[in-house]
Amino acid sequence: MDRRSLIKNAGIAGVLAAGIAPAVHAQATVRWRLASSFPKSLDTIFGTAEVFAKSVSDMTGGKFQISVHAGGELMPAFGVVDGVQNASVEMAHTAPYYFYGKDPTFCLGCAVPFGMNTRQQNAWMYEGNGLKLMRAFYAKYNIINLPGGNTGAQMGGWFRKEIKSVADLKGLKFRTNPFAGKVLEPFGVIPQSIPGADLYPALEKGTLDGLEWVGPYDDQKLGFNKIAPFYYYPGWWEGGPELDFYINTKAWEGLSADYKAIVEAAAAHANITMTAKYDAKNPIALKQLVGSGTKLRPFSQDVMNAAFKSAQQIYSDLNNTNPEWKKIYGDWSKFLADQNAWFRYTEGTFDRFMQQQKL
Repeated sequence: MDRRSLIKNAGIAGVLAAGIAPAVHAQATVRWRLASSFPKSLDTIFGTAEVFAKSVSDMTGGKFQISVHAGGELMPAFGVVDGVQNASVEMAHTAPYYFYGKDPTFCLGCAVPFGMNTRQQNAWMYEGNGLKLMRAFYAKYNIINLPGGNTGAQMGGWFRKEIKSVADLKGLKFRTNPFAGKVLEPFGVIPQSIPGADLYPALEKGTLDGLEWVGPYDDQKLGFNKIAPFYYYPGWWEGGPELDFYINTKAWEGLSADYKAIVEAAAAHANITMTAKYDAKNPIALKQLVGSGTKLRPFSQDVMNAAFKSAQQIYSDLNNTNPEWKKIYGDWSKFLADQNAWFRYTEGTFDRFMQQQKL
């Protein structure tokens, strides 16, 4: 087995024990900057980039250092694609669906409404054609992408008033990701795209009538429950949103094979760490929120059905107008159909049974 394969398969803890250290120590010192789209206050999303950077440093004996910068520190939170493309920074950590405005195809590398869950997204990326197809798409942006975390299915967000039907959405100023905003527009929603660090003041001042971020752990830290009493579920627009590490192509090509393998291993470690952190912390935070007065509500079947129909129309329109989207969506949708057929008999049935039990 060659050194690169060994690094990829041994895991972080086993790298030094496997005798990799001497070869890595012979490498030149590398210093990169990473621009995050997220605020430092969130140990989950922002912290995942720190987990990644620490892993790279640990596996190289400190020879490869990556400084992590919060959204707005080096560039705007939604400016990181331009930053990586133009080599203002070597890499970024972001949610690809933020860049719907550049091309909706970005969103297939993250999450689209009524799309894949976390395990399905990972399966498509690592074992399906996802990584290959998205790499080909990102090439025109001078970007190499690596999966860099997944929040798991998200909540539907915080609202000042109850949302009992589609009619209650009319005129609502609601912060969500751009793709979800497009799905909601036909119902009279006024979508807002605002970085995480600016959400609380926007909700507090009434600039927003509602918002969604991630889930209970982050939402509690950001204090949304202090302003908006109604907390809806599920976040049908992101059943398994993948965060990505974006790396400038020239910076990537300048790395040795060993360093590339280490970056890939560190990204895979960060990817699973984010999901584990959210899965461990969200249940506790949700109990605390409900205990303090948060009113938990499901979206009505009326809202869910209307949103699903709206999403399918957008996908059909994109297939007819966007060749990049069509090329990837065909593979993505077939993979999802096969996954849902499988999960129906296994994960879905098991989960439904267990969720009805009292343990």
